[in-house]
Amino acid sequence: MRHCSVQVRGLLTRDELDRYNALMEVGSFLESQNRYDLAYTVQKEVDLLIQPAIERLKDKGRQRDRDTQDYLEAKKLAMLDELAELDDED
Repeated sequence: MRHCSVQVRGLLTRDELDRYNALMEVGSFLESQNRYDLAYTVQKEVDLLIQPAIERLKDKGRQRDRDTQDYLEAKKLAMLDELAELDDED
């Protein structure tokens, strides 16, 4: 069974995390019994379960990118204002 990343696991709701842990336990048991055919089905369920958390992680990344862009724009405007003030003093 493939685990999802710590970042994705951290964004699972309590219910999703409980279900994730239960599915991983079932999948591990099936693998220990050499029932890889059934473990594959469980893995597919895990993959579906974590999709909302993956989207939440992408949204956080997009928000971080927007915040960075806003910060850089503000810095650029501040520098331009400083340059304009220096030009006015001359």
